[in-house]
Amino acid sequence: MKIQHFIVMISLLIFSSSAFAYRCVIDMRKIDEALSKQPAINEVQAQEIRKLRAEGEALHNRGKHKESIEMLHKALEMLGVH
Repeated sequence: MKIQHFIVMISLLIFSSSAFAYRCVIDMRKIDEALSKQPAINEVQAQEIRKLRAEGEALHNRGKHKESIEMLHKALEMLGVH
């Protein structure tokens, strides 16, 4: 019985990590698409958004998906994308 619980917990951990990783890529794509449409933001805001996106990508590449999503969502909020 304990082995089954352990297997289920490991499976959930692996699945949730993969889902977070996929979410990062989607959010980065949304930021890139929004920036390509020349949004109504000033240069300071654009630089901050690019910085947040770069930090989010770096965190994603290091496997820190929760932190990556937090950074990327800040950039999306600044762009008004949900």
